[in-house]
Amino acid sequence: MDMDIDENSTAKGNERRTKLIMVILVGAPGSGKSTFCELVMASSSRPWVRICQDTIGNGKSGTKAQCLKSAASALNDGKSVFVDRCNLEIEQRSEFVKLGSSLVDVHAVVLDLPAQLCISRSVKRTGHEGNLSGGKAAAVVNKMLQKKELPNLNEGFKRITFCHSETDVQSAIDTYKSLGLHDALPDGCFGQKNADKKVQLGIMRFLKKAENPAKTCSNANTNKDFPSSQTTQEKKESSCTMLSNVNKESEKGENPGVGSLENNISGSDPPTLAFPSISTSDFKFSHEKAAEIIVEMVEEFMDKLGNARLVMVDLSHGSKILSLVKAKAAKKNICSTKFFTFVGDITKLKSDGGLHCNVIANAANWRLKPGGGGVNAAIFSAAGPSLEEATKQQAKSLRPGNVVAVQLPSTSPLFNREGVTHVIHVLGPNMNPQRPNYLNNDYDEGCKLLRDAYSSLFQAFISIVKDEFKSAKGIDERLGSAPSESRKHSEDTHHKFKRAELQIPERSKKWKGTQESAEALNQNNNKISHKMSKHWGSWAQALYNTAMYPERHANIVLETSDDVVVLNDIYPKARKHLLIVARYEGLDQLADVHKEHLPLLKTMHAVGMKWIDKFIHDDASLVFRLGYHSAPSMRQLHLHVISQDFDSSHLKNKKHWNSFNTDFFRDSVDVIDEVSSHGKAIIKDDESLMSMEFRCNRCRSAHPNLPKLKTHISKCQSPFPSTLLEGGRLVNASGNSRNSLS
Repeated sequence: MDMDIDENSTAKGNERRTKLIMVILVGAPGSGKSTFCELVMASSSRPWVRICQDTIGNGKSGTKAQCLKSAASALNDGKSVFVDRCNLEIEQRSEFVKLGSSLVDVHAVVLDLPAQLCISRSVKRTGHEGNLSGGKAAAVVNKMLQKKELPNLNEGFKRITFCHSETDVQSAIDTYKSLGLHDALPDGCFGQKNADKKVQLGIMRFLKKAENPAKTCSNANTNKDFPSSQTTQEKKESSCTMLSNVNKESEKGENPGVGSLENNISGSDPPTLAFPSISTSDFKFSHEKAAEIIVEMVEEFMDKLGNARLVMVDLSHGSKILSLVKAKAAKKNICSTKFFTFVGDITKLKSDGGLHCNVIANAANWRLKPGGGGVNAAIFSAAGPSLEEATKQQAKSLRPGNVVAVQLPSTSPLFNREGVTHVIHVLGPNMNPQRPNYLNNDYDEGCKLLRDAYSSLFQAFISIVKDEFKSAKGIDERLGSAPSESRKHSEDTHHKFKRAELQIPERSKKWKGTQESAEALNQNNNKISHKMSKHWGSWAQALYNTAMYPERHANIVLETSDDVVVLNDIYPKARKHLLIVARYEGLDQLADVHKEHLPLLKTMHAVGMKWIDKFIHDDASLVFRLGYHSAPSMRQLHLHVISQDFDSSHLKNKKHWNSFNTDFFRDSVDVIDEVSSHGKAIIKDDESLMSMEFRCNRCRSAHPNLPKLKTHISKCQSPFPSTLLEGGRLVNASGNSRNSLS
């Protein structure tokens, strides 16, 4: 069922600063889903609607379709939604996840409490909305938990919170209670236990059979060093407040209910610059004017950052400049994942706060010397003598409005402990008569110099990331190389960004970089395109996110190379069903493919054939087909490698069947031939193809419904149609199609 969210109606005549949220609660009966909703809604300033299947039918139990309709309606009314169902299986969640859009973020809150606790609660309760209580409750909980599939970011969720105890649950309740109308939460997985840890074993006579470990979120998005619920002291020591929470931090002196970034930071974070406020401390520059300039310059550089981000840092929770910057940035709707503020010591952001910043800025003096107190003294002290020596080799002094970028030697403690690779010295304008270069309160000149300082700082950061990317992967030498050429991986990690930590891509596949670098790459390589030929909902971005950042999805990725990632289809339509996903930016679907992508298509086909060989080695009876959907539902070009048995519980309707057994499915060999001859593939996305009658993929006999078709194809021994037996469209144990194939 497709539910569209009306972007105009959700606005309700007012421009919202942040998105609506749909929280899909995941948990067995007795885990506390309904109580969670009630406690949040009772004190939240954000308008929420609870969608409960137990009461959706005029106070009585209803259907999932009714829940989907009500959820879509509530979102269209501009209200956030709690989906109060068990949602323990991927298929039970998938239709709700599809309601996500550019206006709606989809979260999951997993109440993964001990089975014994859930059973005890369910057995004892009375007057339950779904009439689940007493002895039958234990059997129901037991059955549900045996089918449990923990949520995965790859399903399309923006944020997943795991609760393993009642303390965790209360922490999650407090987080959502504190969300105001314009507040947001950081993306990622929070509170997840070690993915390798076995799921809790059966309890007494209710759970005699151990559960299978379920698929979970990539631990690249979690930090095992931090608990899922923080103490107040931990929050004070490292309080990251996203820009959307403008009005709360100064009241409490700690992170106001927003999931602390320390739980969202890991070794796979994008390139990050941490910088202090320039000139507002010792140089006495106006905080109000400085805040205006900071936000102005950040806004100017947003489109040039690519996947990099900026973090403004201050030691004090009561920082006036941080409060001003947050307020002004919120008014301009600046993306809170690319620019945010952080309270902490700039020299200990990773070790104390869990925030990994590859580059930090130093509010330097004109002599580029240690001393003077403040940030300058702290950075020189933390980096050790090697920073001063490296700085001397770059410059002897610095003029206001300018910067000097210094690469930290591998011997520096700041490099080894915090992962900082560069320090950018920056000098701003001085309004303090006791300091050099005093401007005598000339704010026209002062504002110009401060703009120059921030512009130079941000540009230097972009240049560092760009240069290190080139150095690490030799991009200049490979812009014209074929995808199949061998590539030597650099072993020198002392003076290069660690690719896993920076998510700097291999070659140019997912690197966005500055606008200038993107244009240059596009001219030379024709591999980067920022055009979007259609709107993709948040759920449809899962393949794109996996291809661009495979290290975040290590639990589902089977193979990674410069050009592709390989993974199992999350809803396989046959016994063997793989996806070979391209890692090129701008290749959303087959319609985006042109002649310059021919080497990539051949590489994808070769990878698919390699996996087919592996499968056939294990089962010689399998027959495969490789191809593309003319109009895919998921963003990012992907090749289906699918066995022709179509023996799968996920094959459920006519659309599923016809998407693989009509002209809608374009064979890989034909696509390669068409692109080679005509520069593009033929797209056959006529909607009538999806409504064609059920026909056997072998004998082409017609069948009235899917169950009868499945029964037939499980027995049919007819040869495949001649059109498939030609040109290598089918692959069997011999490695190609044969007339005798049956």
